[in-house]
Amino acid sequence: PYRYGIGVRGQLRGLAHAHMGWMFTDDPTSRERYAPDLLADPAMVRVARAFPALCVVSLALPFLAGWAIGGGLYGGLTAFLWAGLVRVALLQHVTWSVNSLCHVMGSRPFTTRRHDRSTNLWPLAVLSFGESWHNGHHSEPTCARHGLDRHQVDPSAGLIRLFERFGWATDVHWPDPGRTERRRRADVPEQARAPTAR
Repeated sequence: PYRYGIGVRGQLRGLAHAHMGWMFTDDPTSRERYAPDLLADPAMVRVARAFPALCVVSLALPFLAGWAIGGGLYGGLTAFLWAGLVRVALLQHVTWSVNSLCHVMGSRPFTTRRHDRSTNLWPLAVLSFGESWHNGHHSEPTCARHGLDRHQVDPSAGLIRLFERFGWATDVHWPDPGRTERRRRADVPEQARAPTAR
């Protein structure tokens, strides 16, 4: 979001770029450099190849269910709109908001790399399944839990813990309290350290 400066105009332009403008630029990211582990995973490669078909299925199923339940075209189109298009739009904009808003507004209780402006934005916590505890993620990128403080809603971490108990996830990295405290910024007031999502 800071690509075009920190003035109001530059900041708005940067937010638009960080939110979804980056998809329309001719600046491809090197998958080999940033995701070699995913490229080496056959299951992930199959999912990536199947992505277009999965998109079609994820929109066709609501339409077919609406048609079957509603008994006609109106039911199918209504389900396609709400359980298809609106669902995808909401999901995408929440994800993009983590990339844009969670670098501009919110709290920064933990230290991160130089020039990193990631923040925790509690209003997005439930919708983003905990991903909006973005400063926690940038501070501890390999940790399965992004909400590093008490009372921070993090449904993704709960799901990972459930998978771990069933044996479906292994070698999971959970927060180390000592390391978390060492990463805490000393200049953050106590009341700003553990914002709650109410």
